[in-house]
Amino acid sequence: MKKILLIVIVFTSFGSHLVAQNLTIQKLLADSLFQSEEYFDAITEYKRLLFFAKNEECKFEVYSKIGLCYKAGGKYDDAIKYFGLAKHSAKMFDDSLKANLQIIRTNILRRTIPQALSLLEKLKRENYNKIDTSIINYWTAWAHLMNDNWDLAANEFDKNTQFHHLKTFADSINSAKYSWEFAKFISIILPGSGQFYTGNYLSGFLSLAWNVFGGYLTINAFATDRALEGVLFGSLVWTRFYRGNFQNAEKFAIEKNSEISNNAYKILSQKFLDEKP
Repeated sequence: MKKILLIVIVFTSFGSHLVAQNLTIQKLLADSLFQSEEYFDAITEYKRLLFFAKNEECKFEVYSKIGLCYKAGGKYDDAIKYFGLAKHSAKMFDDSLKANLQIIRTNILRRTIPQALSLLEKLKRENYNKIDTSIINYWTAWAHLMNDNWDLAANEFDKNTQFHHLKTFADSINSAKYSWEFAKFISIILPGSGQFYTGNYLSGFLSLAWNVFGGYLTINAFATDRALEGVLFGSLVWTRFYRGNFQNAEKFAIEKNSEISNNAYKILSQKFLDEKP
């Protein structure tokens, strides 16, 4: 009986050692795929590791890496799901904070900015004495920046001196952008001026010319007692050119701003070495 018990113990110990060794190899394989940026293959191997692993200690790391893989692949909903699992598996505050910040950063990437800002505010409120407020300011700035609110981003970056270069950059983009309200207003005052303001000179010239022409036809019709023609020219020709003039000015300003923002995002992704969402 003792011999049988000894054999069972030996085989059990050997089996446990073999399983642990296999899990180590499995993790090394998954990590290798992760480092090689073969993210979806890495996900498969990490999930296989989770299926066989009994060790709760590894779950935070594995869930986090699955989240990072999904994030790198643009699967943001799945990324947030796994970062949430990582957060619930965290045993230490620093690990929980990392998972929370990844959830926030993924929300910024997928442009669910109100959700990101709400989570940042909650994180700050619930961990006021545990967390460096510069972290909150930094990601709040990025949330505003990705929401195309460069002035609000500059204000957040300005709260910490180490972000001065980003504050300066955000200010420069905000200054370069056009006011669509102003473009529309000046076009109402003088047709074509909004297009000139946004650099669309040919469109501005044509808009001014057509409005002058429409106004001439309308006024001339009334001046020569052709009231019906005057009403028709005024309502069908001049009004159309006049309305189209300030609508185009607004559209051009919005398009220019979109171009400026897209170029700014490209510069940030290529030239700025700071941590990004």
